[in-house]
Amino acid sequence: MALSRHLDAHAWGAVRRLGLPVRRRGVTLVELLVVVAIIGLLAALIFPVLARAREAARKTMCMSNLRQIGVAFRLYVDDWDGCFPNTNDPYLWMGRRWRWPLKPYLRMSANRDPQAPDDPGRSVRNRPDILICPSDSTARRKWDSTSYAYSAAFYHTPAQINAMTREDLYQLDRFPCVTQSDANVAEPSKKVLGGEWLTNHDFGAAGWWDWTGSRNYLFVDGHVRYLPARRILPAVDRYPDPNLTVDGLDGRDVR
Repeated sequence: MALSRHLDAHAWGAVRRLGLPVRRRGVTLVELLVVVAIIGLLAALIFPVLARAREAARKTMCMSNLRQIGVAFRLYVDDWDGCFPNTNDPYLWMGRRWRWPLKPYLRMSANRDPQAPDDPGRSVRNRPDILICPSDSTARRKWDSTSYAYSAAFYHTPAQINAMTREDLYQLDRFPCVTQSDANVAEPSKKVLGGEWLTNHDFGAAGWWDWTGSRNYLFVDGHVRYLPARRILPAVDRYPDPNLTVDGLDGRDVR
């Protein structure tokens, strides 16, 4: 090793004595640009893969939320002589509203707001628990951290559902709420009990009144499926709307 260093020093000394030019190797601008381009290409390939993997994990968590919600509905039905939730509230299909009768069966921290105790859309000490999809950025801002809707077919008769329009879901008096029994569900594996209101996992924001995107759906028998809107049968309002399933609990939402 010492001999090698001595020879190297001797060679450099000879070069300097002869006046030969010494070329020091550096990184050229072209080489730097090539490296930057390669890094950019790799990033363009990797980042979408990472984004899809992250969204797949969130979708799985959302499905887990709905399965737990399905268990809560089943416990409620068992305790209420086979009847689905009905509070005589025509807006019960909204997540802000059906959450309250199911609170004893849910991992739910929220309480009614003392400043507005009669307003089911307001709560205090509300932490995002199983009622919010991890990919839903709208619910926290607009719906008090509730991502999932409950089908109005479970507190209206099939005849009522067949006569209803979308606007009737927002009216108070035309169709009174009527408690429905799980014994009246013709096809539990094909009737949607609830599900994501928005298309949270394919970077869209379409609701049940839109044929685009896909959502997680909870069925009466407790299973959860991620389905494109076009796999849902047209409802009375001609949209993939489990609120207004043709024939209500006598009907189905999927083939």
